[in-house]
Amino acid sequence: MPLLLFGLFIVVPVVEIWLIVQVGQAIGVIPTIALLLLDGFLGSWLVRREGRRAWAALRAASAAGRVPAKEAADGALVLVGGALLLAPGFLTDAVGLICILPLTRPLLRGALWRFISGRVVVFGSVSGRPGRRRGRPTEVIEGEVVDEDPQR
Repeated sequence: MPLLLFGLFIVVPVVEIWLIVQVGQAIGVIPTIALLLLDGFLGSWLVRREGRRAWAALRAASAAGRVPAKEAADGALVLVGGALLLAPGFLTDAVGLICILPLTRPLLRGALWRFISGRVVVFGSVSGRPGRRRGRPTEVIEGEVVDEDPQR
C-alpha cells in the first residue's frame, strides 16, 4: 500500500510533467495548451453524457427490482474516469477516457469484479443456505435463550 501511494503521489505527477514537456517540445507550447484544454472540454462533455446514462441504468435496474451491481460498477468507473480527466495531463486523461468510454468500460468492470471478489467477505445468503466466509462454511451454534430473572 505505501508503494501504491508513492506511485500515485510522486511518480504519476512526474510522468505527467515529463509527458507535457515532451509534447510541448514536439508540437509547441500553444498547441500543447490548446490540446490540454480541448481534452478537458471533451472529457467533461463525455463524463456528463456517460454519467447520465449510468444513472439512468442504475435507476432502471432498481425500479425493475434487480440488484444494480453492473450499473453501480459502471457509475463508479465513470466517477473515477471523471476525476482522472480533471487532473491536467495526458496520462491521467488517457486512463480516464478508458474508464469512461462504453467500449472499454466492460473490460475494466471485469477487472474490478476480480479485484473486489477476492476481498469481499459474505456473511449470509439470499437463498437460505448457510452463508460462506472466504470459502469456509460459517458455524451454526444452536441454543436456547434463558431469562436470568425467574420473577419475570
